[in-house]
Amino acid sequence: MSDQPNDIAGAPRSAKRKGQADNASKGKLRAFAGNSFDDYYDSAMSDFPWTARWLMNFIIAVLYVVTKLLWPWKVERAELLTKDARGRVIIQNHESMLEPVITIVTLWRAGIHTRTVYKKEFDKILDPAWLFSRVGGFPVNRGSADMKAVRRARTALQRGECLLVYPEGTRVKRDEVAELHGGYVIMAQLAKAPVQPTAVVGARFLRLRSRVVMRCGEAIEWSGLSSSKRKDQAAEMESRGMSAVFALRDELRADYPELKE
Repeated sequence: MSDQPNDIAGAPRSAKRKGQADNASKGKLRAFAGNSFDDYYDSAMSDFPWTARWLMNFIIAVLYVVTKLLWPWKVERAELLTKDARGRVIIQNHESMLEPVITIVTLWRAGIHTRTVYKKEFDKILDPAWLFSRVGGFPVNRGSADMKAVRRARTALQRGECLLVYPEGTRVKRDEVAELHGGYVIMAQLAKAPVQPTAVVGARFLRLRSRVVMRCGEAIEWSGLSSSKRKDQAAEMESRGMSAVFALRDELRADYPELKE
């Protein structure tokens, strides 16, 4: 399913593209048709049409109920995540597709808009791309300087929306450290947004009624870094961010040794 605009006879393509861009810039997305993926990527989530907002709320509510029943999960120190009204880059380890659900549901229940930054490979499949755009996600081209995604991220953060990013880039089933992607640091730095580490255990090998625990850490502020130069600050934030994620993960493993990893 796609609601990409149909060609209008006699209308110049440039004019149609300009009209679509105007829709996004003015926050006027149509309820049923006429919006491109880019319109959703570039518009505030609060400006999404009522149909997209209804769909997003319905999907998140269903995922909340279903995942709680199948894999009872809980969030520790949730107030660190939900009591902060600022736009933040939230990072965490990636064991399964359950972690983004837990994080988005937790923030949604607190009324916080969250965008998931996902790998562009998913856009090769139309249905996931359509769905991701309607629930606030936008793609990033890994392995390249995707400045379009970086600019979108900066704008979203400055609006007060949160970004959920997985620096490992893929689901990790063993403890060997995956290649880490540091693009989230550039997004946070340009928007002067803090980076907040979180971690999950118990989701690596999910079985029916598996217990899963997520723990939130303190946001890392740019003002708290020891480096003064921009490049050095970025390197320090990248190191501190993922070190905090792995430290939270190791704490959880020590506190919940019964959870199979």
